[in-house]
Amino acid sequence: MGTPIDIEELRTLFLFEGMTPEQLAEVAASCEVRAYPAGGTVYRAGEPSIALWVLLDGTLRLVRHADGEEVVVNETDYRGSYAGAVRAFATSAGAAAYPTSLHAVTDCRFLRWPANDFAAFVHKWFPMAVHLFDGLYLGIRTTEATVRQREHLAQLGTLSANLAHELNNPAAATVRAAGQLRDRVAHMRQKLGLIASGPVDPEMIAGLITIQERAVEIASKKRDPLSPLQESDLEDEMVDHLEDLGFDRAVDVAPVFVSAGLDTTFFDDVAAEVGDALPSALAWLGYTLETEALMDEIEDASNRISTLVASIKQYTHLDQAAHQEVDLHPGIDSTLVMLGHKLGDIEVHRAYDTTLPPVPAFAAELNQVWTNLIDNAVDAMDGHGVLELRTYRDGDYAAVDVTDHGRGVPEEVQGRLFEPFVTTKPVGQGSGLGLDNAKRIVEKRHRGTIDFTTGPKGTTFTVRLPLSPG
Repeated sequence: MGTPIDIEELRTLFLFEGMTPEQLAEVAASCEVRAYPAGGTVYRAGEPSIALWVLLDGTLRLVRHADGEEVVVNETDYRGSYAGAVRAFATSAGAAAYPTSLHAVTDCRFLRWPANDFAAFVHKWFPMAVHLFDGLYLGIRTTEATVRQREHLAQLGTLSANLAHELNNPAAATVRAAGQLRDRVAHMRQKLGLIASGPVDPEMIAGLITIQERAVEIASKKRDPLSPLQESDLEDEMVDHLEDLGFDRAVDVAPVFVSAGLDTTFFDDVAAEVGDALPSALAWLGYTLETEALMDEIEDASNRISTLVASIKQYTHLDQAAHQEVDLHPGIDSTLVMLGHKLGDIEVHRAYDTTLPPVPAFAAELNQVWTNLIDNAVDAMDGHGVLELRTYRDGDYAAVDVTDHGRGVPEEVQGRLFEPFVTTKPVGQGSGLGLDNAKRIVEKRHRGTIDFTTGPKGTTFTVRLPLSPG
């Protein structure tokens, strides 16, 4: 049970400023003061919303439960701060349950005003305000839901478009290589038939297979890349040598042999091994090496697709807890993969502090922040320039800098850059919601800060995230 509230103490709270003595007396008669020790719980989310609570002394913490995690909504020692049955007077109020939990961080005193008495008081003394605030609340909720839905749809569309762009190239390469591989295998079967039906004894065929395996082994070894001029000279040399050996299709297969790392001496051994069957043997060997190259291409394309899928998994964190200790760097890198098709000729310079400890965060939401900042940086440079990404420790915070060398933020919008629907992009190319969403995620969800510096040589956005949970 609590103790009565003194009317003079009521006058010191901003909620009751301007009330008449009669109104203050009615409030005092229906309220009581309750004390809670540090660490105590005033109420829990989901419990019946039976009272409005007003802070008299101490520090409170308001917590919302989302996805099985506790998210700090507010922590304050401001006298008069209130929570609980705030909308008990409203006809449009939802289920009568507390949407959050209220805890005492330090020893606290609260004014407890029963919800029914609070609602009756407001209806009696402020009937017009009831309708105004009820309508205003519904309007704000509807507008906010529409804006957030639009932003989420825009982000989903961006992710889908990025994914389609990034998957298209390796998928197309796989299809193309598979078609070519089928053709080469068919030709290999034909050439093998020609060799088998010609004047070639079994020992010679066995020797040819040994040569084939040796050629594949040579081709599998990594070599320093050739310049276009070097490659052209070697191909000309190869063509001349094969033609001297009596092979009239040297022009067709010389690039394949050079690409595989074979030299003219290798084909002298082949000629000595197979004799008159050299043309069919060289054609078969060419198809063999082309087949190996095509299989390598399919493997590379498939690995690229697997890498993209892994990056998407990292980007969305679908298989991980919503709130956890995260390394910031994989999230930034996976965002770069998602935006790969937009980078164009932009150089990405990373300066990561590898000693930076994990950050308590909602990883998937932070990736939305990196997406907005990097996407804006790319647009500011029109697809050309240097994108700098830097991480470092700033006291009790982990800091991330996203720097572009673009045109800078126009002076007339600098003061409103984080407001909804403010954008520096041309009409139709920006919603103006990205930075508003980034600010909400950083400041409201992570208790961090986001700010920027800008000038004619570029813009740097800095995100600071606390290294310890609140």
